[in-house]
Amino acid sequence: MTQPGDYGLPGSLARVLADVAAERAAQDAMWGFQEHADGTGPENTADADRAKLAVADAAAEGRLTWRHILHEEVLEAFAEDDPTRLRGELVQVAAVAVKWVQALDRRAGPTPESIAPDRLP
Repeated sequence: MTQPGDYGLPGSLARVLADVAAERAAQDAMWGFQEHADGTGPENTADADRAKLAVADAAAEGRLTWRHILHEEVLEAFAEDDPTRLRGELVQVAAVAVKWVQALDRRAGPTPESIAPDRLP
């Protein structure tokens, strides 16, 4: 049965989120606890604005891609320095990445690779 967020492939969202959780656990196992500065802020606003324009242009010309959308979301996050707003932008980045993975899985249909991909270093 397809659930909300399954993007046309039953169980898709749960599988992708399980893959993300497994990757996060693998990162912790490899790198341990990490604490870094955000490195974001308004000095990146011009890049975010250019990415928004690129998305609008690509959409208007019928050539919008997942790369355009994810790139815009990442650059919007890079332009934030308020922790609450940055968190919201990063959730959007994660959601777009998850939806892109679901789109890949939907194209291919469920495969062992889409359910439990090899972990990258």
